[in-house]
Amino acid sequence: MVSLGTWFRYIAHKLEYSATISWKFWEMQNYKRGQITDRELGDAVWKNLFQGKLTYLHWNKGAEMAPSIGDQGGTLLVRKLPAADPRRVFVGDVVVLKDPDNPDNYLVRRLAAVEGYEMLSTDEKDDPFVLEKDECWVLADNEALKPKEANDSRKFGPVSMTDIVGRVIYCLRTAVDHGPVQNRQVTQTDHFSMRKDSPVLEVELDVDEMAKNHKT
Repeated sequence: MVSLGTWFRYIAHKLEYSATISWKFWEMQNYKRGQITDRELGDAVWKNLFQGKLTYLHWNKGAEMAPSIGDQGGTLLVRKLPAADPRRVFVGDVVVLKDPDNPDNYLVRRLAAVEGYEMLSTDEKDDPFVLEKDECWVLADNEALKPKEANDSRKFGPVSMTDIVGRVIYCLRTAVDHGPVQNRQVTQTDHFSMRKDSPVLEVELDVDEMAKNHKT
């Protein structure tokens, strides 16, 4: 049973998502047509607020994110991000992003660094560098894999924050092995992203639906 307080927080998240998406819609239409009516903007806000969910299911295969996600992959509940910026996605989050080598494909990796971070290599031949505005660095969790096998920023370099489309908040590995994904940790007792996502998870998590869509 979802509490009233959780519902209020969930509605607040939907309102924020709706407002951001609608503003992006307004900017796009305003740019294309030179104008947009208040009614069209209002309709866009209400449509995004009352229709659809804040999450979607994504099947991830491969061992790159083990042990966070099983060696054989898993069905993931992903929270949609209307805009990937330092106010909405954080270092330590497990994110879904467009594959730099194949725009039609998506990768699941952990956000390791964002703009302003100085990146140092274990290879003395490589010079240190600082991530530029809107750049980020993503890594696979599986430390047993070599960089090329992990297919992360050690292979393809920095990626744009705009390529991030969602944060993974729940993983179903099997029908009996599932649970929340450990995202950004501020301290040992404070999981910031997980607290932000908790009302969305409580309202929209449907393990039966995830199991039904799970691939074996």
